[in-house]
Amino acid sequence: MSFPRYESYKDSGVEWLGEVPEHWELRRLKHNLRLLTEKTDRRENPGALENIESWSGRFIPTETTFGGEGVAFEGGDILFGKLRPYLAKAYLAEGSGEAVGDFHVLRPTTTTQSRFSQYQILNREFIAIVDGSTFGAKMPRVSWDFLGNMVLSAPPVPEQQTIATFLDRETAKIDALIAEQQRLIELLKEKRQAVISHAVTKGLNPDAPMKDSGIAWLGEVPEHWEFGPLKRFAEVIDCKHHTVEFLDEGLPIVSIREVRDDKIDLTNAKLTTQSEWDFLREGRTPILGDLIFCRNASVGAVGYVDFETPFCMGQDVCLIRPDTKSRFIHYQLTSPLIRNQIEALLVGATIRRANVEEIRSLTIVNPPEAEQNCIALFLDGEITKLDTLTTEAQRAITLLKERRTALISAAVTGKIDVRGFCA
Repeated sequence: MSFPRYESYKDSGVEWLGEVPEHWELRRLKHNLRLLTEKTDRRENPGALENIESWSGRFIPTETTFGGEGVAFEGGDILFGKLRPYLAKAYLAEGSGEAVGDFHVLRPTTTTQSRFSQYQILNREFIAIVDGSTFGAKMPRVSWDFLGNMVLSAPPVPEQQTIATFLDRETAKIDALIAEQQRLIELLKEKRQAVISHAVTKGLNPDAPMKDSGIAWLGEVPEHWEFGPLKRFAEVIDCKHHTVEFLDEGLPIVSIREVRDDKIDLTNAKLTTQSEWDFLREGRTPILGDLIFCRNASVGAVGYVDFETPFCMGQDVCLIRPDTKSRFIHYQLTSPLIRNQIEALLVGATIRRANVEEIRSLTIVNPPEAEQNCIALFLDGEITKLDTLTTEAQRAITLLKERRTALISAAVTGKIDVRGFCA
């Protein structure tokens, strides 16, 4: 859908705003929104930064444990996250509560409509300018002095209401499409897990004779398959429990953060010296076909070494080297067969961590090598199809989000005239 422009424009004198409709005024934000600073130690309806969804302004209920004082707010007030403003967290309060943490709590004056003001704050150009003003390298914040003096366009209040109503309707449509794609991604994830789980525990031959494994969560397996602890079918080697010096330049180390989506990503890997790197690789040099298994925090995440770039293992991971060259064990380690065992190990644990002996004792199944190869090839094809569909859905979400932010930006700065689209 395309929208018309206003009949006439004037130069705003503000670079990022450019031209605005002729009849719109220009005002500093502090003349539209008053800063609230009165502190309260109440905790009836606390709202923290983690409760606000970036760019949409939706409130996500969670347990808030912030212990300091907050700022009381009422329905219609706007909570804008002043910490890391590039996250674009702006919540229009539906009722009273307490803003805890790094918020500027803003109350609309009679010259502005609250929902329109929220959309103005969520304008991507506005966020970019505000983010460029921040102070503090590790915890960047925007000051009220800068924020309050930002110049904004100001249509007449009835027109603000019209624009806000239009954006409510159009962004709701876009959000519904995003939700559909997100549901599709969840279904594809479930399908992915189901396909892997069936293939690595039942095989590909539906007519194969089966036997009872004697393990409740495994059930029947093909009669000719073996099963037993992982250490029977693969070497499991712990990392060296050694803290190294990190450098801006050096050789890559793989720890839990480099293991993502069943792969290993060296893009942002920490780097160390040649001597430290050599020490960490002693007796545990990763090679093509190995698996890196996380045993702390994201316990059970596993990455397949499908490249020849040398690296060493950091802390909190271990190396698994299957006796066969197939990716069968890799697929098995990403399946519910292993996930269920890991979750059982962690029941009641205050720290999510598995030791190497527990990993060695995980029960896996072991078909003949030729059958492992067939199953792995089958899964390579099926998973590629499912991952392609997932990538397409993620791309659609990205485009929809870009459409959402572009529409808000165009409407609140007067680049499009939506007054005729609110009937």
